[in-house]
Order: sequence, then structure tokens, then C-alpha cells
Amino acid sequence: MKRYWIVLTAILIMLTSCGGAAQSSADYAMEESFAAGAPMEMESYAEPMPMDDMEGNAVRSTSSSVEPAQQERLVIKNADLSITVDDPEEIMNKIAYLADSLGGHVISSNTYQTYANNGIRIPEGTITIRVPSEKLTDALERIKADAVEVENENVSGEDVTDQYVDLQSRLKAKKAAEAKLLEIMNQADTTEDTLNVYAQLQVIQSDIEVLTGQINYYERSAAMSSITVRVIATEKSQPIEIGGWELGDTASEAVQDLINYMQGFVQFLLRFIIFMLPVLITLALPFYLVFIGLRALVRRNRKKKAAKAEVANVAEEK
Repeated sequence: MKRYWIVLTAILIMLTSCGGAAQSSADYAMEESFAAGAPMEMESYAEPMPMDDMEGNAVRSTSSSVEPAQQERLVIKNADLSITVDDPEEIMNKIAYLADSLGGHVISSNTYQTYANNGIRIPEGTITIRVPSEKLTDALERIKADAVEVENENVSGEDVTDQYVDLQSRLKAKKAAEAKLLEIMNQADTTEDTLNVYAQLQVIQSDIEVLTGQINYYERSAAMSSITVRVIATEKSQPIEIGGWELGDTASEAVQDLINYMQGFVQFLLRFIIFMLPVLITLALPFYLVFIGLRALVRRNRKKKAAKAEVANVAEEK
């Protein structure tokens, strides 16, 4: 009877581990009630626990875990905005300092050079920070306070409470199954039984690690909000002014395209003269030398033929 119960329990644990992310509520009920209601002495089991009792225990356990989650929703909040400032590098340093002062950190920071409408190179950058979610609004207000203009702003939120509660319930069931498997493995009489239970235990522990990682990810993402800021210099957004006349967007873009074309054309000429022309000369020089040699041979043959023809004509005249 003891061997029969070990095999039966291992089969039940295997069924619970194969469900993965799509595991049904009936699977949860089997694991929960099995861990909570099974006596310590396995020899006393004459027949499996009724399914109704197992489901009732699982429902009560799941309900108790859902109620606290309903009182406090788990929401992941992120923000994206673009601002124009007078000094992009200084503002990016301020944003990084702001993240540290609020208990957050910088995820990434990238500064690069771009061209304004008047052709002047100006710095521009993108920075992504994380701050505590309860300080997200304060952080956004302080970032916008240093901006000349806020071009766009987007704050998004994702409610992951249901996923979080589901993961917690699955983790609780897996841990209960792990504890029962450890108990069974300690009571196993043969090496074969021990190895069978150990194989199922490895599967359960792998699932526990995956579920724990997902739960930690949701908790960290909800606790720390992400803010991505694109910092643009004011010179780039200013229109071109000629003789006190501010050109419109179309004219500004056309002038900028002309400037880009001239810059590209000059770069092409420099590249052609410095790089491509020497390469072409190097490649063409052998062919040119061969051509000169062949032309010299042809001319020499023509002179020989002309000399022979002249000698022949003189001989005929005599």
C-alpha cells in the first residue's frame, strides 16, 4: 500500500507540473488540498481524497489570496516625454541627479550631435531613469520645470493585478507540492522510487524559480516607474530668420535639405579625391601600360611593313 501511494502521488504531482501557464483551477485545487489535508502517515490511506473536498479547500485558499490583492491594485506606470531646453547636456545631468535624489537610478543615457535648421551642430540626447512609482508625478513636474517647452508627454499604466495574483496562487501550489514530494522522497524504500520522485521534484523546483522570477519582475516594475526623456536643444526648433523674416516650416525644411545636400556633395568630392581617385588610378595604371606597349608594337610593325614596301617599290623601278 505504501508503494502504491508513492506512485499515485508522483502521478498527481506530474500532472500539476505539466500544466504550465495554462494550468486550470482544478489542478490548483488538487495541489492545495493535497498539501493541506493529507495526513503524515501514508499507510492509513485506503482511497484517494474525494474531489469535492479537494476543490472546496482550493477555492477557500484561492479566495483568501485574492481578497488582499483586490484591495491594492498592482499597476506598472511609465512615462515618455520630449522637451526643448537651452542646454541639453546640463538638463540630462540634472535628470540623472533627480533620479538619485528620489531614490531611483539611471537606466541609460545617450548624447549625440545633430544639426539645427541653420546648419549649426548642437547636442541632443535621450535619458531613461527609474523612480519610485509614488514619486512619478513629482519627477515629471520637476523635469518639465526646467524645460523651455514640452513637445509631447505620455503617461501609461498597466494593471497586472490579475496576473500577479495568478502567479502567487500557482507559486503557493507548487511549493506545497514540493514539500509533499520531499516528504515522499524521505519515506521512499527503494532507489527506483527515490529517483522517480526526485525527477518530479526537479520539475517542480524549476517551475518555482520561473514563477518567483515573474513575481519579482512585476513587483519591481510596479515599485519603480520608468521615465524616458528626449532632450532637444531650442536652436533646433527655432525657424530660420532671413532679414527679419521668419521662414515657415516648409521653407525651413527646404533650406535644411539644401544644406544637407551641399554637405553630402562636398563629402562625396572629398571622398572621391582622397580615396576613390587613387584607387581608380592604381587599378587603371596596369591596363594603361599594357595599352601603351601594344600601341608601340603596332606602330613598329607598321614601320617595318612600310619600309619593306618602299624597298620593293625601288626594286621594281630599277
